[in-house]
Amino acid sequence: MTTASSLPGGGFQLGDQTVSRVGFGAMQLAGPGVFGPPADRAEAIAVLRTAVELGVNHIDTADFYGPHITNEIIREALAPYPDDLCIVTKVGAVRDSSGGWVLARTPADLRQQVHDNLKRLGVDQVDLYLVHWPQGGAMRAWPGMERARERGLTRSIGVSNYSARQLDEVIGSGTVPPVIDQVQFSAVSHRRGLLEAARKHGVVLESYSSLGTGKHLDDPTVAGIAERMGKTPAQVLLRWCVQHGLPVIPKSTHRERIAENADIFSFTLPDEDMFALNALDETGGTHEANESTWW
Repeated sequence: MTTASSLPGGGFQLGDQTVSRVGFGAMQLAGPGVFGPPADRAEAIAVLRTAVELGVNHIDTADFYGPHITNEIIREALAPYPDDLCIVTKVGAVRDSSGGWVLARTPADLRQQVHDNLKRLGVDQVDLYLVHWPQGGAMRAWPGMERARERGLTRSIGVSNYSARQLDEVIGSGTVPPVIDQVQFSAVSHRRGLLEAARKHGVVLESYSSLGTGKHLDDPTVAGIAERMGKTPAQVLLRWCVQHGLPVIPKSTHRERIAENADIFSFTLPDEDMFALNALDETGGTHEANESTWW
């Protein structure tokens, strides 16, 4: 039985499952632009198996990655799935023939995407479905998610890129509340209002793009802390998120990076370093998702 104490850095409760605080984001296992197959499928499979071997039991994916590619690789690499593995996937979009991202959230769209994820992952039930992006209103796709849950197609439901206001709207509607809101949150892009709202409602706030943009890995503050701690800049930025109470789902296509990500629980950033990293925020702590922007 998986317990918080048996997972790297301790675990957290996601719906009815106990999962690792550092997960794995499978997005980059597809080809360039998250479109088409990877250059090295065998390495992609090895990356996933390495993550699970290191105690990561929380994998984030979507059938529109590739499209279909990451789910097919996950199935090839890990099925039959360990009992404690939590697979999180998303609905709300499809890809066009050139790789463009197309919103798709009518009831028929959602029903098709739910079944496409199940088919390619090779399961009868997904652990967690997220509504990805709130275009058209916070409640636009929520009834479809509730139906998927009622029919046993998913254990839990959540959202991605919802603002504090949108989170309040869903929870205030009296429906089944989301168990998670997966958002961009990093040392350079704080969302303190959303963090407070999530904590108020008992919703897990999870960080993706925890490293900011690539330029922040070379920031003198980050690089200086990393050198002094004997860690990489990426480890420092991931650790910052974890110390603020957010689980993380870093993306990687290399096995050595998976080991580095799992190692972020081997050290603690002192208060002065946390304060220095807090000061990198480029948004004034008021950043919210731009509902007019896709990806």
